[in-house]
Amino acid sequence: MIYTVTLNPALDKTVEIPSFRIDAVNRITSVRTDPGGKGINVSKVIDKLGGSSIAMGILGGETGRTIQAALERMGLRTCFHFAEGETRTNMKIIDPVRHTNTDINEPGVTVSEAVLDGLLGELAGKIADGDIVVISGSLPAGALQETYRTWTETCRRKGAKVILDADGERLRAGLKASPYLIKPNHHELAELVGRPLDSPKELAETARELMKQYGIAKTVVSMGGDGALYVTETETVYANGIRVPVKSTVGAGDSVVAALARPLQLLGFIR
Repeated sequence: MIYTVTLNPALDKTVEIPSFRIDAVNRITSVRTDPGGKGINVSKVIDKLGGSSIAMGILGGETGRTIQAALERMGLRTCFHFAEGETRTNMKIIDPVRHTNTDINEPGVTVSEAVLDGLLGELAGKIADGDIVVISGSLPAGALQETYRTWTETCRRKGAKVILDADGERLRAGLKASPYLIKPNHHELAELVGRPLDSPKELAETARELMKQYGIAKTVVSMGGDGALYVTETETVYANGIRVPVKSTVGAGDSVVAALARPLQLLGFIR
């Protein structure tokens, strides 16, 4: 089974505003809402690819119940724990004239150690040898920066392969637990090592250095419209980006993660 973990989900509200301007009155021409958060997005794409997963995470309040109900209407399996407070609503502003995408993200609920431990305990009780756990996205207020290290270590002890998609200190902490695969984008990888990485060769070399240092099997570096790098201990594969009309970049990286997890399921490496 594939389990996706989203500790700081959101209700994504996407609006279109032609010629969006700062410090001016803007008029919305269309609006839609979707259950969001990186792990949730991964589960949605896995479903579209014909696979199955269980979306796990922490929700709060009426917004949280709205997200859970929406996912269940999609036919997705879920396992959420609820915390005090209200799950955040994130605004995505798309300007189809200037071809810009602007995110305005709320902070989300504050979680206690007890809530986090409860969800981790349930996940640990479900997973078995050969399962895949996707841990991705931001951490809610109240969570320690070492959270992803703890979760990765726990899942690995149960025999699961962990795909980690995080940035900054969350990624740095998670690396210490040797996840099976990491998926930073090129900006996140450069930020992690504290130096510019201006070419696919530099990105691949840096990824391989981290893999050797932390015992990571594979790294995928996404580069937006420039494609992606698939890096193992012995080889690097560069995939060009496919040129398509861009309506929104929301969930692009999460789609990459889903496309990495799904083939393992197809090949029968996981139940």
